[in-house]
Amino acid sequence: MQKSTEKSPAHQGAVSRRFSVAPMMDWTDRHCRFFLRLLSRHALLYTEMVTTGALLKGDRERFLRYDEAEHPLALQLGGSVPAELAACAAFAEQAGYDEVNLNVGCPSDRVQNNMIGACLMAHPTLVADCVKAMLDAVRIPVTVKHRIGINGRDSYAELCDFVGQVHDAGCTRFTVHARIAILEGLSPKENREVPPLRYDIAAQLKRDFPGLEIILNGGIKTLAECRTHLQTFDGVMLGREAYHNPYVLADVDSALYGEKTPPISRADALRAMRPYIARHLADGGAMHHITRHVLGLGQGFNGARRFRQLLSVDVHKTRDPLGLLDQAIGLLEGH
Repeated sequence: MQKSTEKSPAHQGAVSRRFSVAPMMDWTDRHCRFFLRLLSRHALLYTEMVTTGALLKGDRERFLRYDEAEHPLALQLGGSVPAELAACAAFAEQAGYDEVNLNVGCPSDRVQNNMIGACLMAHPTLVADCVKAMLDAVRIPVTVKHRIGINGRDSYAELCDFVGQVHDAGCTRFTVHARIAILEGLSPKENREVPPLRYDIAAQLKRDFPGLEIILNGGIKTLAECRTHLQTFDGVMLGREAYHNPYVLADVDSALYGEKTPPISRADALRAMRPYIARHLADGGAMHHITRHVLGLGQGFNGARRFRQLLSVDVHKTRDPLGLLDQAIGLLEGH
């Protein structure tokens, strides 16, 4: 079952944003999300950003495809035309997504040229119009992920103006990447590292808008940091750390949601991927489409390097991919 138009009991009700994994281009595809879900039952997962053009003019089924196991699951949209975003939000709801999120944080030149991402922070009225159109089109939550500013519009007053206008349009849930975006001269990678983190600005925003749900994003690496930030914010979002060190998610349910069940082991998590990988192979897919997302399991133990080599190098040469997978699972045993 790849998608659904009716929500199963497993994901009915309010979406918890206490812990989420950020939308990341080329990383949080459906294979990655299926894997991350094995590590945490409660984490809210996001798709890669999907543009309105891709859904309206491209292979909509492919872009919306997911496995039922991925819930709770949010679709992130990129766009700036209210009617187009409304139509795509409706597609998300029809496909069974639990939330639709508008990207107002991506700083790349390519999306700027299409009026997508962080450049929209200079146009709060337009973002408000987009959000209102989306809210009018669906019953699922509509959220916004944004920066604390962009170059040339980086004052706290301008940030409050942005959040205030979007809130007046009906949005009550904001994920704040606590850096400004430099829209000229820095690459997307540099924009995730060079502008300083300003958790204090995000915290002030929560104090000044206490009725809003504010989720903090940017630079968070450990669950101890998550617990600290949850004293101020309504939720935390991990990005690169959750991808490069995915086993951090294995303790999320107990540390942040009070679950008593012991965390899944690394070996059991990869073993649970085996039927999924077998189906993908039977459908004509390649194993590295999936195993590239699990390489972060191979850290901090004897054999970790061999584990990563099996699934990143040897995987391209083998005639027995599932046998190779079993070798990799064996290297994880006891770790």
